[in-house]
Amino acid sequence: MQVWHGIEQIPDGLSGSVVTIGNFDGVHRGHRAVLTATAERARSLGVPAVALTFDPHPAQVHRPGTTPPLLTGLTDRLALLAEVGIDATLVLHYTLDLAALTPEEFVTGYLRDALRARAVVVGHDARFGRGNSGDQHTMAALGQEHGFAVDVVADVGADRRWSSSWARELVESGDVAAAETILGRPHRMRGVVVRGQARGRDLGFPTANLAPSATGTIPADGVYAGWLRRHAGAGERLPAAVSVGTNPTFGDIAERIVEAHVIGRSDLHLYDEEVVVEFVERLRATVRYEGVEALVAQMRLDVADALAVLGESAV
Repeated sequence: MQVWHGIEQIPDGLSGSVVTIGNFDGVHRGHRAVLTATAERARSLGVPAVALTFDPHPAQVHRPGTTPPLLTGLTDRLALLAEVGIDATLVLHYTLDLAALTPEEFVTGYLRDALRARAVVVGHDARFGRGNSGDQHTMAALGQEHGFAVDVVADVGADRRWSSSWARELVESGDVAAAETILGRPHRMRGVVVRGQARGRDLGFPTANLAPSATGTIPADGVYAGWLRRHAGAGERLPAAVSVGTNPTFGDIAERIVEAHVIGRSDLHLYDEEVVVEFVERLRATVRYEGVEALVAQMRLDVADALAVLGESAV
């Protein structure tokens, strides 16, 4: 998938496209319905399928310091967009000046002139332009005026519409299995492995600690069955027991940390490597144990439980 950071990077030879617009945080199943429709429409017209997205997230610009963490950072968002068949993504740097554009200014500048849209695919609740004043009806009217079709994709979900906010609520409560139903995949975090206090290694359970700058919503404190993917997520997938919290048994860590014990592997050297940690199921809440022996006994149980959830054999 091509990635264009600004309209100046769009190839001069682009003769047309089918475009969809959104923040796409998490690229959940609701997003995928719109993205798949975009890709299918593009194939029918013989032009690229283009996603137009924003970085940083608009909420971080309008309400800095008060917004919840994103489900996915930009790297994962782009990877997930590529997986559903998008040919190119235009990443617009979101600013207050961009937010001030009227719906017509946004459409003519980006969809008509820059991307030469032949069709635009939007969700039922699409909003765009100054003050979110544009909606699907505005887009349809502008499409008729400027020569592109507009396809509207209905909301997706059973009892409740699938949304980024719902998936985030589930992740933050620790119900990552339910979040997977909305996301269509395990929730993930991406970060560089940094040196911790090496307690896990001393106890026989070495862990890969994610740097505080890791992207992705941190789940509720507890122990999870999951996977660690090496080489920025493109390499081997290894079964893991993942701990989230402050290690209360030792009581000397103030900030929450995410650390993954790759089960059955003590030969890995992951420091300074970017990895992806996927959360499959929460095994238990965080507990403070009286003494190291009780903690180690529980960690052995956690490893066995994680293997059972992941369908892996003991190693």
